[in-house]
Amino acid sequence: MAKAKPHLIFAYGTLKQGFPNHGLMEDLKTKDDAVFMNTYSTQKPYPLVIGPHGIPYLINLPGSGHKVKGEVYAVSDDAVVKLDEFEGVGSGFYERVPVVVVTEGGEKVEAEGYFGHRSFGEKLWKMKGEVGLVEYGENDAREYVRKDDRPGCRNTILDFVSR
Repeated sequence: MAKAKPHLIFAYGTLKQGFPNHGLMEDLKTKDDAVFMNTYSTQKPYPLVIGPHGIPYLINLPGSGHKVKGEVYAVSDDAVVKLDEFEGVGSGFYERVPVVVVTEGGEKVEAEGYFGHRSFGEKLWKMKGEVGLVEYGENDAREYVRKDDRPGCRNTILDFVSR
């Protein structure tokens, strides 16, 4: 029997197909915890910026930035727990926030996206000169440093924006 997948997750960065952390989505798909739905863009513009270690952050400032391109996955409750853990929701790195996304054909759904936590999101946007991306691309991914390869255990976005 197929697992229920009541959550729609909008992936705009390293979890997308062909990007550094997509293996997590592949693992969830193998365990019947995730299904790729389609490519979507946010209905409203949002800032998408690259932070330290090449990490992409969608920032919850609707009306700023661009309509951001990404992918939507239908995922199980178990997958949400794993994704929340991966994204550092409990540590204040990201927060899962509702976001309306649309396909090129106009199909609109309400999903959830992992936005840079409100404690630093707006400050990071200002630090980046309020210039964002439409899409996290291959060139951006070349700058990404995996968690295990980052220098120092306390070198995080929270340290970066508190300077």
